[in-house]
Amino acid sequence: MRTADLYIRVSTDEQADKGYSQRDQEDRLRKYCETNYIDIRKVIFEDHSAKTFKRPEWLKLLIDLKKTRGKFTDLILFTKWDRFSRNASDAYQMIAILGGLGIEPQAIEQPLNMEIPESKIMLAFYLATPEVENDRRALNVKQGMRRARKEGRYMGRAPYGYDNKTKENGAKYITPNLVDGPQMQWIFKTIAEGVFAPDQVRQMVNEKGLSISRSNFYREIRNPVYCGKIVVKAYKEEEEQWVDGMHEPLISEGLFQEVQDVLSGRKINLRLQAVKLQEGLPLKGIISCNTCDRKLTASASKGRKGGMYYYYHAQHIYGCGCRYKADIMNENMADELLKFVPKEGMEEIYKEVAMDVYKKFKGDTHSGRKGITAEIELLNARVAKARELVFDDKLDTDDFRIMKKECEEQIRRLELNLAEAKGKNSNVLSIDRMISQAISALYQLRKLYLSCDVLKKREILGSIFRENIRFDGTSYRTTRLNEGAELIYLITKELKGNKNGKQRLSERASRCVLRAGIEPALL
Repeated sequence: MRTADLYIRVSTDEQADKGYSQRDQEDRLRKYCETNYIDIRKVIFEDHSAKTFKRPEWLKLLIDLKKTRGKFTDLILFTKWDRFSRNASDAYQMIAILGGLGIEPQAIEQPLNMEIPESKIMLAFYLATPEVENDRRALNVKQGMRRARKEGRYMGRAPYGYDNKTKENGAKYITPNLVDGPQMQWIFKTIAEGVFAPDQVRQMVNEKGLSISRSNFYREIRNPVYCGKIVVKAYKEEEEQWVDGMHEPLISEGLFQEVQDVLSGRKINLRLQAVKLQEGLPLKGIISCNTCDRKLTASASKGRKGGMYYYYHAQHIYGCGCRYKADIMNENMADELLKFVPKEGMEEIYKEVAMDVYKKFKGDTHSGRKGITAEIELLNARVAKARELVFDDKLDTDDFRIMKKECEEQIRRLELNLAEAKGKNSNVLSIDRMISQAISALYQLRKLYLSCDVLKKREILGSIFRENIRFDGTSYRTTRLNEGAELIYLITKELKGNKNGKQRLSERASRCVLRAGIEPALL
């Protein structure tokens, strides 16, 4: 009498869609063995897909069979061949392995006599049919998901800041999370400001309660879903494209592009290092030595009397040897901020010059829009010319695609700038009030800096200085300032040599107009 192991496999979707229940398979297999006088050694239940043989219960069975080498069983029975495998090539290899052990796999509802050569044709049919069915299902799913993305629907698990929702008709969609959504908005705005390095922003938001790993953080801030776009990846002859999503964006497309510029290095700001913050050392990582051109770190030394003394210095591996007392440098920085404090009693002059610059800037917006439009037309003409070269076989198709993609990226950025330029319609009264509030706050700048904690100190420095600050041992200098801080500094400098100051200020103001497309930065 022959002995068999019964193999019963079902996956969750098959049980739901086709009714392949384990109990039903077991009943049919037991009846078959009873009718054909076959002893049952054991029953194996599996709930994994048959795409591969890397299934927990099958691997256990195979190890057992290799140990016994067919001494206790000579059959493996299952209902149909798709219970055995849905991959033809893997199935043939497994049949060969079992044959080497003296064991015959057999499907009771699709029986085959392997001694008859023609049975191999039927075996190929039985094995290929479920594989073709799997491939067709996978292709349909892939095409369906691609079609959904083209329609603007987000597929898959919602990113940070969104929740997965289901409509009454069963349609899936994402909606902003009331808690994590504002956190993601803060992340993008803070990175775009350039005050803190991206990884430092991640550490700060983790402290606020949004737990996100480093890899996930950088993947999310590069995801255009936050600005309302869905990415449809390249497929065969179709190029990658961005489509408008059906979900609510958390940020504007312009802000998203600003963050991408920061990440890629196209936008250069004073990006503070993600250093461990320590009270009393706010300048760590943002001051450069004038000798070795390296950013200064900081450390403490124990004095002879037991006290701790803090110093800013270059890293020892660079061999510069520069070393400055932290308290002296901190005091000098507080004094440096006095350059950006308006002179007492001159508030109206500052307001007048700031308003003059703003009005000149507003008046120059039209020419700025014309310049952006001209650049867009030039890029479109360049793409059209390149297309003609492809038709004339003077330009390789792959080179054309690369050039076209670069031009389209530039055009998209220019269109964003054009939309922002057209949307600038600020109320002059509102601007006047903002300027007054900013100037009033600046009168307390040094006092505010000395009274706040190390994090706020670094925010203040980052909002004023746009590049690394250099220290030559006695004083600070920087190559680029925030536009608002530079305006205050220039006005104060002019007032030192002219008590009236009004005539010289108006002359200076004509040269302070910022380039079109960028609002004056007011502190």
